[in-house]
Amino acid sequence: MQNPVLEAIYRRRSIREYTREDVAPEALQEIVQAGIWAPSGLNNQPWRFALIRDEQIRDKLAQLTKYKKIVQAAPALIAVFVDRDAMYDEVKDHQAAGACIQNMLLAAEALGLGAVWLGQILLNKEEVRRILDLDERLDLMAVIAVGHPTPGERRSQRKPLDSFILKSI
Repeated sequence: MQNPVLEAIYRRRSIREYTREDVAPEALQEIVQAGIWAPSGLNNQPWRFALIRDEQIRDKLAQLTKYKKIVQAAPALIAVFVDRDAMYDEVKDHQAAGACIQNMLLAAEALGLGAVWLGQILLNKEEVRRILDLDERLDLMAVIAVGHPTPGERRSQRKPLDSFILKSI
C-alpha cells in the first residue's frame, strides 16, 4: 500500500543519537504546528510548549533524568505541557496531549529529523517547570528531544496484530 501517512507511521523510530547540526527554529515551529492539529475534546487545545535550544538550559534539564545523555546530545527540546485552566476532563485532555505528541513525532520524521518522547523526566516535572520559569497551572506531559539523526539503520519490531485484537465480531 502506498500511503504517505501510513508510511511515516511505520517508518518512524525513536531516535536517541544526533549529529551536532543545529535544528532550525522554523523546523521546531512546524513540529509544534503539527502537534496543535491533534484532536482534543471540545477542541479545547489544552497543550502549551517550551522550545529549548539553549545549551545551559538543556544541561540543567539533563540532570533531571536518567536519559541525561539523550537530552545533552539533542540540539533542541520541546517540553509539552497541558494548561490545567484549559482542561475540561483530565483523562480526555491527557489523551489529547498524547495525540499531540504523536503528531509532533511524525512531523519530525517528515522533516527528516529524529525525535524521542521522554517520559521518565516527569518524575521531576516541578523542577522542569521551575527551570523554565513557567506557571504552576502547567502540567508537564513529556519532553521531546529533537535533532538530526546519526547515520545508521533503525529497526523495530511489533508483536503480531492478532495478539492485540480481543474480538472481531
